[in-house]
Amino acid sequence: QVQLVESGGGLVQPGGSLRLSCAASGFTFDLSQIAWFRQAPGKEREGLSCISVRYGSTYYADSVKGRFTISRDSAKNTVFLQMNSLKPEDTAVYYCAMRFSTAHPMGVPERHEYLRWGQGTQVTVSS
Repeated sequence: QVQLVESGGGLVQPGGSLRLSCAASGFTFDLSQIAWFRQAPGKEREGLSCISVRYGSTYYADSVKGRFTISRDSAKNTVFLQMNSLKPEDTAVYYCAMRFSTAHPMGVPERHEYLRWGQGTQVTVSS
């Protein structure tokens, strides 16, 4: 069955960096789009970025554009989210999610578009 497992979260100081990983299994990776979302306490789940696994094309929300980079390693069925210049407001649980699509991403990922989700990984930005 479809499984997504996030890792790489933790505590980092403001201005620091983290790289999150999303290991995928149970489906044809090349036929999917993978997205990253986050949810802070008391807030809605926010779409951050998505990638076409087949083409490597990407889309970013304005809140992370220029600071976060999404990428994939198709040989390892893994998608990454490199997060630089982290701010306290980036503190949240980060989730990856998948949907079947070979299209190029055209907009910020929406929660209702994605079928399967990982369990999440906590990112805390604090001094």
